[in-house]
Amino acid sequence: MALRPHALLPRQYDHRRVLATTVDAWGRAHWLICPDAELKPQPYGSPYPRPRTYPYDALLVTDDRGTIHEQTLHDVSVWVRHVDALPNGRFLLVQGRGTRGERNAQIYGRDGRRRHAFQMGDAVEFMMADRQNHVWSAYFDEGVYADPISAAGLVRWDSGGRQEWRYSAPEGIEYIDTVYAFNVDDGVAWASYYPTFPLLEVRTNAQTCIRTSPVVAPRGMAVYGEEIVMLGGNRQDDRLHRCRMDGHEVLPVEEAQLTRPDGAALKQYARPVGRGRHLYLRGSAKRWFVTGI
Repeated sequence: MALRPHALLPRQYDHRRVLATTVDAWGRAHWLICPDAELKPQPYGSPYPRPRTYPYDALLVTDDRGTIHEQTLHDVSVWVRHVDALPNGRFLLVQGRGTRGERNAQIYGRDGRRRHAFQMGDAVEFMMADRQNHVWSAYFDEGVYADPISAAGLVRWDSGGRQEWRYSAPEGIEYIDTVYAFNVDDGVAWASYYPTFPLLEVRTNAQTCIRTSPVVAPRGMAVYGEEIVMLGGNRQDDRLHRCRMDGHEVLPVEEAQLTRPDGAALKQYARPVGRGRHLYLRGSAKRWFVTGI
Protein backbone atom coordinates (compact mmCIF):
# COMPACT_ATOMS: atom_id res chain seq x y z
CA MET A 1 0.00 0.00 0.00
CA ALA A 2 1.30 3.46 -0.91
CA LEU A 3 0.96 6.70 1.03
CA ARG A 4 -0.91 9.56 -0.64
CA PRO A 5 0.33 13.17 -0.71
CA HIS A 6 -1.61 15.41 1.64
CA ALA A 7 0.10 18.81 2.08
CA LEU A 8 3.37 20.54 1.28
CA LEU A 9 4.79 23.74 2.75
CA PRO A 10 5.21 26.13 -0.22
CA ARG A 11 8.70 26.86 -1.49
CA GLN A 12 8.74 30.47 -0.35
CA TYR A 13 9.15 29.17 3.22
CA ASP A 14 12.05 26.82 2.43
CA HIS A 15 14.60 29.04 4.20
CA ARG A 16 12.52 29.23 7.40
CA ARG A 17 12.86 27.07 10.52
CA VAL A 18 9.76 25.01 11.35
CA LEU A 19 9.30 24.64 15.12
CA ALA A 20 6.21 22.44 15.01
CA THR A 21 3.77 21.02 12.48
CA THR A 22 0.59 18.94 12.54
CA VAL A 23 -2.59 18.03 10.69
CA ASP A 24 -5.61 19.15 12.69
CA ALA A 25 -9.05 17.63 13.28
CA TRP A 26 -10.37 19.34 10.12
CA GLY A 27 -7.60 17.90 7.93
CA ARG A 28 -5.69 21.17 7.62
CA ALA A 29 -1.89 21.11 7.79
CA HIS A 30 -0.16 23.73 9.97
CA TRP A 31 3.47 24.78 10.23
CA LEU A 32 4.69 27.08 13.01
CA ILE A 33 7.72 29.03 11.82
CA CYS A 34 10.14 31.10 13.87
CA PRO A 35 11.82 33.79 11.74
CA ASP A 36 14.85 33.87 14.07
CA ALA A 37 15.76 30.34 15.07
CA GLU A 38 18.97 28.32 15.24
CA LEU A 39 19.62 24.60 15.15
CA LYS A 40 20.37 23.29 18.64
CA PRO A 41 22.02 19.90 19.23
CA GLN A 42 19.87 17.33 21.05
CA PRO A 43 20.93 14.59 23.49
CA TYR A 44 19.72 12.18 20.80
CA GLY A 45 18.43 12.59 17.25
CA SER A 46 18.98 15.45 14.82
CA PRO A 47 19.49 19.10 15.83
CA TYR A 48 16.21 20.91 16.40
CA PRO A 49 15.41 24.58 15.65
CA ARG A 50 15.10 26.78 18.71
CA PRO A 51 14.26 30.51 18.94
CA ARG A 52 17.25 32.73 19.67
CA THR A 53 15.28 35.17 21.84
CA TYR A 54 12.03 35.20 23.85
CA PRO A 55 9.34 36.31 23.42
CA TYR A 56 9.10 36.11 19.65
CA ASP A 57 6.51 36.44 16.92
CA ALA A 58 5.82 33.16 15.13
CA LEU A 59 4.36 32.73 11.66
CA LEU A 60 1.64 30.09 11.35
CA VAL A 61 1.21 28.78 7.79
CA THR A 62 -1.91 26.72 7.05
CA ASP A 63 -2.70 24.55 4.03
CA ASP A 64 -6.47 24.12 3.84
CA ARG A 65 -7.01 21.75 0.89
CA GLY A 66 -4.52 23.65 -1.23
CA THR A 67 -5.38 27.17 -0.07
CA ILE A 68 -2.53 28.76 1.91
CA HIS A 69 -3.18 31.11 4.83
CA GLU A 70 -0.72 33.05 7.01
CA GLN A 71 -1.20 34.30 10.55
CA THR A 72 1.21 35.86 13.04
CA LEU A 73 1.10 34.71 16.66
CA HIS A 74 2.53 37.46 18.86
CA ASP A 75 4.76 37.26 21.95
CA VAL A 76 5.26 33.51 22.07
CA SER A 77 7.33 32.74 25.17
CA VAL A 78 7.77 28.94 24.94
CA TRP A 79 9.92 26.70 22.77
CA VAL A 80 7.03 25.16 20.83
CA ARG A 81 7.15 21.45 20.04
CA HIS A 82 3.40 20.88 19.58
CA VAL A 83 0.77 22.99 17.83
CA ASP A 84 -2.91 22.31 17.17
CA ALA A 85 -6.06 24.13 16.14
CA LEU A 86 -8.97 24.64 18.52
CA PRO A 87 -12.56 25.54 17.59
CA ASN A 88 -13.42 29.19 16.91
CA GLY A 89 -10.14 30.03 15.18
CA ARG A 90 -7.92 29.52 18.24
CA PHE A 91 -4.57 27.73 18.48
CA LEU A 92 -2.77 25.89 21.26
CA LEU A 93 1.04 25.92 21.48
CA VAL A 94 2.86 23.58 23.86
CA GLN A 95 6.48 23.27 24.94
CA GLY A 96 7.32 19.57 25.06
CA ARG A 97 9.60 19.79 28.08
CA GLY A 98 8.80 21.93 31.08
CA THR A 99 9.66 22.42 34.71
CA ARG A 100 7.21 22.00 37.56
CA GLY A 101 4.93 25.00 37.83
CA GLU A 102 5.81 26.31 34.37
CA ARG A 103 2.93 27.41 32.14
CA ASN A 104 4.15 25.56 29.08
CA ALA A 105 0.84 25.67 27.16
CA GLN A 106 -0.41 28.87 25.53
CA ILE A 107 -3.76 29.55 23.84
CA TYR A 108 -4.00 32.16 21.07
CA GLY A 109 -7.12 33.82 19.69
CA ARG A 110 -7.99 34.35 16.05
CA ASP A 111 -6.35 37.80 16.30
CA GLY A 112 -2.97 36.17 17.04
CA ARG A 113 -2.87 37.41 20.65
CA ARG A 114 -2.33 35.22 23.68
CA ARG A 115 -5.51 34.56 25.64
CA HIS A 116 -4.40 32.14 28.34
CA ALA A 117 -1.48 30.04 29.57
CA PHE A 118 -1.52 26.95 31.79
CA GLN A 119 0.59 24.03 33.00
CA MET A 120 0.41 20.90 30.87
CA GLY A 121 3.19 18.99 32.60
CA ASP A 122 6.59 17.74 31.46
CA ALA A 123 7.59 15.38 28.64
CA VAL A 124 4.57 15.83 26.37
CA GLU A 125 4.79 13.17 23.66
CA PHE A 126 1.46 13.99 21.96
CA MET A 127 -0.91 16.95 22.18
CA MET A 128 -4.06 16.75 20.07
CA ALA A 129 -7.43 18.51 20.04
CA ASP A 130 -10.78 17.50 18.55
CA ARG A 131 -13.62 19.56 17.09
CA GLN A 132 -15.65 19.42 20.33
CA ASN A 133 -13.39 21.51 22.60
CA HIS A 134 -11.42 18.59 24.04
CA VAL A 135 -7.62 18.52 24.26
CA TRP A 136 -5.60 15.38 25.01
CA SER A 137 -2.00 15.25 26.22
CA ALA A 138 0.02 12.02 26.35
CA TYR A 139 3.44 11.72 28.00
CA PHE A 140 6.69 9.78 27.99
CA ASP A 141 8.58 8.32 30.90
CA GLU A 142 10.70 11.32 31.89
CA GLY A 143 7.53 13.19 32.77
CA VAL A 144 5.52 10.23 34.09
CA TYR A 145 8.08 9.56 36.81
CA ALA A 146 8.83 13.16 37.73
CA ASP A 147 5.88 15.49 37.16
CA PRO A 148 2.53 15.34 39.03
CA ILE A 149 0.51 16.31 35.94
CA SER A 150 2.35 13.95 33.59
CA ALA A 151 2.24 11.06 36.09
CA ALA A 152 -1.12 9.84 34.74
CA GLY A 153 0.39 9.30 31.28
CA LEU A 154 -2.78 10.56 29.57
CA VAL A 155 -4.79 13.68 30.49
CA ARG A 156 -7.82 15.40 28.97
CA TRP A 157 -8.43 19.16 29.14
CA ASP A 158 -11.13 21.50 27.95
CA SER A 159 -10.14 23.97 25.25
CA GLY A 160 -9.54 26.67 27.87
CA GLY A 161 -6.89 24.66 29.72
CA ARG A 162 -8.95 23.21 32.58
CA GLN A 163 -8.09 19.61 33.44
CA GLU A 164 -11.15 17.37 33.01
CA TRP A 165 -9.84 13.81 33.34
CA ARG A 166 -6.66 11.81 33.98
CA TYR A 167 -5.93 8.14 33.40
CA SER A 168 -5.76 5.68 36.26
CA ALA A 169 -5.01 2.10 35.26
CA PRO A 170 -7.53 -0.47 36.53
CA GLU A 171 -6.36 -3.12 38.96
CA GLY A 172 -4.22 -5.69 37.22
CA ILE A 173 -3.35 -3.40 34.28
CA GLU A 174 0.05 -1.76 33.93
CA TYR A 175 0.10 2.03 34.22
CA ILE A 176 1.38 4.19 31.37
CA ASP A 177 5.15 4.53 31.15
CA THR A 178 5.29 6.03 27.63
CA VAL A 179 2.56 6.46 25.00
CA TYR A 180 3.88 5.08 21.71
CA ALA A 181 0.89 5.53 19.37
CA PHE A 182 -2.06 7.89 19.69
CA ASN A 183 -5.26 8.69 17.83
CA VAL A 184 -7.89 11.34 18.57
CA ASP A 185 -11.35 11.68 17.05
CA ASP A 186 -14.32 13.72 18.22
CA GLY A 187 -15.01 12.68 21.80
CA VAL A 188 -12.65 9.69 21.90
CA ALA A 189 -8.94 8.86 22.09
CA TRP A 190 -7.00 5.65 21.59
CA ALA A 191 -3.51 4.95 22.95
CA SER A 192 -0.99 2.12 22.85
CA TYR A 193 1.57 2.37 25.62
CA TYR A 194 4.66 0.81 27.13
CA PRO A 195 5.28 -1.61 28.82
CA THR A 196 2.53 -4.07 27.77
CA PHE A 197 1.07 -2.17 24.75
CA PRO A 198 -2.67 -2.65 25.30
CA LEU A 199 -5.12 -0.66 23.20
CA LEU A 200 -6.69 1.91 25.53
CA GLU A 201 -9.96 3.53 24.36
CA VAL A 202 -11.18 6.55 26.34
CA ARG A 203 -14.39 8.46 25.65
CA THR A 204 -15.33 11.87 26.98
CA ASN A 205 -18.43 10.39 28.64
CA ALA A 206 -16.00 8.58 31.02
CA GLN A 207 -16.32 5.17 29.31
CA THR A 208 -13.00 3.33 28.95
CA CYS A 209 -12.04 0.00 27.43
CA ILE A 210 -8.70 -1.79 27.50
CA ARG A 211 -7.99 -4.45 24.91
CA THR A 212 -5.08 -6.82 24.53
CA SER A 213 -3.24 -6.26 21.26
CA PRO A 214 -0.93 -8.44 19.15
CA VAL A 215 1.09 -5.42 17.96
CA VAL A 216 4.06 -4.49 20.14
CA ALA A 217 5.29 -0.88 20.11
CA PRO A 218 3.27 0.52 17.18
CA ARG A 219 4.15 4.01 16.00
CA GLY A 220 0.74 5.13 14.78
CA MET A 221 -2.85 4.03 14.30
CA ALA A 222 -6.04 4.73 12.38
CA VAL A 223 -9.44 3.69 13.78
CA TYR A 224 -12.88 3.41 12.17
CA GLY A 225 -15.71 1.55 13.85
CA GLU A 226 -14.35 -1.85 14.90
CA GLU A 227 -11.47 -1.65 12.43
CA ILE A 228 -8.00 -0.51 13.37
CA VAL A 229 -4.76 -0.22 11.43
CA MET A 230 -1.52 -0.03 13.38
CA LEU A 231 1.69 1.17 11.74
CA GLY A 232 5.05 -0.19 12.74
CA GLY A 233 5.40 -2.35 15.79
CA ASN A 234 7.13 -5.68 16.13
CA ARG A 235 10.31 -3.92 14.89
CA GLN A 236 8.89 -3.39 11.37
CA ASP A 237 8.40 0.35 10.93
CA ASP A 238 6.89 0.06 7.43
CA ARG A 239 4.38 -2.67 8.32
CA LEU A 240 0.63 -2.02 8.45
CA HIS A 241 -1.23 -4.37 10.78
CA ARG A 242 -4.93 -4.51 9.90
CA CYS A 243 -6.95 -5.67 12.88
CA ARG A 244 -10.46 -5.65 14.28
CA MET A 245 -11.65 -5.03 17.80
CA ASP A 246 -13.65 -7.86 19.35
CA GLY A 247 -14.72 -7.36 22.95
CA HIS A 248 -11.55 -6.90 24.97
CA GLU A 249 -9.23 -8.13 22.22
CA VAL A 250 -7.60 -6.74 19.10
CA LEU A 251 -7.48 -9.54 16.54
CA PRO A 252 -5.08 -9.54 13.56
CA VAL A 253 -6.62 -9.71 10.08
CA GLU A 254 -3.79 -9.11 7.61
CA GLU A 255 -0.49 -7.30 7.12
CA ALA A 256 0.72 -5.03 4.34
CA GLN A 257 3.83 -3.02 3.58
CA LEU A 258 3.44 0.76 3.51
CA THR A 259 5.52 2.62 0.91
CA ARG A 260 6.03 6.19 -0.20
CA PRO A 261 3.69 7.45 -2.97
CA ASP A 262 6.22 6.48 -5.66
CA GLY A 263 6.54 2.95 -4.30
CA ALA A 264 9.92 3.57 -2.66
CA ALA A 265 10.61 2.02 0.72
CA LEU A 266 9.36 3.90 3.78
CA LYS A 267 12.57 4.22 5.77
CA GLN A 268 12.20 7.11 8.19
CA TYR A 269 9.31 9.21 9.39
CA ALA A 270 8.47 11.40 12.34
CA ARG A 271 5.88 10.51 14.95
CA PRO A 272 2.58 10.02 13.01
CA VAL A 273 -0.64 11.92 13.71
CA GLY A 274 -3.75 9.74 14.02
CA ARG A 275 -7.12 11.42 13.36
CA GLY A 276 -9.89 8.83 13.44
CA ARG A 277 -9.72 6.83 10.20
CA HIS A 278 -6.76 8.87 8.87
CA LEU A 279 -3.09 8.45 9.70
CA TYR A 280 -0.77 11.30 8.67
CA LEU A 281 2.99 10.86 8.27
CA ARG A 282 5.81 13.18 7.37
CA GLY A 283 9.25 12.34 6.12
CA SER A 284 10.41 15.92 6.73
CA ALA A 285 9.10 18.97 8.53
CA LYS A 286 7.56 20.31 5.31
CA ARG A 287 5.66 17.44 3.65
CA TRP A 288 2.66 15.45 4.91
CA PHE A 289 1.35 12.14 3.55
CA VAL A 290 -1.79 10.22 4.49
CA THR A 291 -3.08 6.66 4.70
CA GLY A 292 -5.88 5.09 6.69
CA ILE A 293 -8.99 2.94 6.62
